[in-house]
Amino acid sequence: MAAVFALIVVALAFYASEKLSYEMTSLAVICALLLLFHFMPVAGPDGANLMGAGRILSGFANPALLTVLALLVIGDGLSRTGALGQGAWLLLRAARGNPAASIMLGLVAVMAVSAFLNNIPVVVIFIPIMQALADKLGRGAGRYMMPLSFAAILGGMTTLIGSSTNLLVSGMLVELGERPFGFFDFTVPGLVLALGGLVYVIFVAPRLLPNREPLRGGLPVSGRQFVAQIKVLPESNLIGAESRLGVFPALSDITVLTIQRGEESILPPFDDIRLQADDVVVVAATRKTLTETLQADARLLHPDIPGPAGEVDGEAEERWTSGGQVLAEVMVPPNSPLVGRTLARIGFRYRYHCIVLGVERRSRMLRRRITDMALEAGDVLLIQGRSDDVMALRGNRDVLLMEWSAATLPALHYAKRASAIFLGVVALATTGAVPIVVAAVTGAAAMVLSGALGMRDAVRALDYQIIFTIAAALALGAAMQETGGAAFLATLLLGVLDGASPAVVLSAFFLLVGGLANIISTKATAVLFTPIAVGIAREIGVPVEIFAVAVIFAANCSFASPIGYQTNLLVMVPGRYRFMDFVKAGLPLLFIVWLIFSLFAPWYYGL
Repeated sequence: MAAVFALIVVALAFYASEKLSYEMTSLAVICALLLLFHFMPVAGPDGANLMGAGRILSGFANPALLTVLALLVIGDGLSRTGALGQGAWLLLRAARGNPAASIMLGLVAVMAVSAFLNNIPVVVIFIPIMQALADKLGRGAGRYMMPLSFAAILGGMTTLIGSSTNLLVSGMLVELGERPFGFFDFTVPGLVLALGGLVYVIFVAPRLLPNREPLRGGLPVSGRQFVAQIKVLPESNLIGAESRLGVFPALSDITVLTIQRGEESILPPFDDIRLQADDVVVVAATRKTLTETLQADARLLHPDIPGPAGEVDGEAEERWTSGGQVLAEVMVPPNSPLVGRTLARIGFRYRYHCIVLGVERRSRMLRRRITDMALEAGDVLLIQGRSDDVMALRGNRDVLLMEWSAATLPALHYAKRASAIFLGVVALATTGAVPIVVAAVTGAAAMVLSGALGMRDAVRALDYQIIFTIAAALALGAAMQETGGAAFLATLLLGVLDGASPAVVLSAFFLLVGGLANIISTKATAVLFTPIAVGIAREIGVPVEIFAVAVIFAANCSFASPIGYQTNLLVMVPGRYRFMDFVKAGLPLLFIVWLIFSLFAPWYYGL
């Protein structure tokens, strides 16, 4: 037992100091446990080693871990298909353009969605939305980035799948011989805590946070204009679109340079011109506008370029309409063999497996099809292709890939499919038709099999930090249980609180777990304290569920530290936060949640 405690202290020190990555520390813990119990076995009634290699490594196949990983894949599918982003903007439209109301509604929406989905993709989607709303209010994004993370954490407290921490505690209960939690078993107290905390997050926290200007991540803001061409397809909604005062309202934020109708070129001013099928409209627009146009119809900006002799034209259009598409910019260097040649002559899409959507030429704006333009040194080409095809241009001397410009294009045509899969998983889990791990793994497989998410993207969605941290924490929890360490700590805590009522013990236990969750990983805290919670509940004769719920809520209260929860790290850069900013805004929230729990839980559970 002493050796296990010593190992836990060392592990917690490394987790808190981050001298090694979480994965390395977790791997070292697992190796240390394997060696410790190989030479110092814990004998069971039949003489077998209770902490053999199989028991220590069983965390890698734990249903809770598999559920967490499957939900990460499902969340990534929703994010990559744009389903989350579309839903976010639809919700915010309900505020009718009022930025302050939009922020409030956005935080409520984040809390609601986080009850059923991994917090990370939710926060990632809402970061640029909150930045835009902060700009409209004339305030720094720092006022709202941390509340965004806090709202996601609060929402994750309300259902079993809202947080990986919840699933881990439920899984640990099974290993300890107790009943696991159902989907909505702690939703009522969770909602009370979440709504009480949300009032603070909306009305108080922004006043405690700095009004620093945000650092803009991602692509630089730019009004650079690319020349592109739009093919009016026979089934296009653009057929019949009419110009008004020389502009086409159907092509918002796009400047029409010329219209190629057969052999005829129609130049401005465009008086009473209606677009017809097979028109080629040469336009100038920003990258953002072209991206939105591409998302509306993936074929609109794909120029017709005949393939080499004997090759099927279009090289299978599915190559550029399937998921996993990337937009990037490449520059034509002075010594490139492409200089002086047109895209049609080069056969760009067949040689590089990427489509040129637009051309930016700094010196002048040309009114001709991009397929007829002779490329010049310094031209910037906006290209689209699969991730591996775009990245294959890294060492190419014909063009210079500007890697900072690469961005994944949401596969919007799969958004409904991904949303249906997600809702199906939630329905199966909430009704109890199948175990939650079965629903989650089936949903993750459906994301891949339906084409909403590529196999490579699904593998990338798996977080190795989560895998190793959870496996190590489960192994440590088992070691504490089998060596008697959990029972010892439970007795020690009760000795300190000698004579106190169960309600006081519950409140003190919550505060202890909540404080440590801000120093070390929430998952490690949850797994380490679940056996102690079970021991305390058995010792004082109250239902185990009450103290297990306390572990879930307290371990999720990692508001006062950026390292306590991953969403806190996500908002740290765009909010330009320092460590003390989290202490200033997060510590009061921790005490608010603790106070509400201390008052509500004893009444709700009848202590």
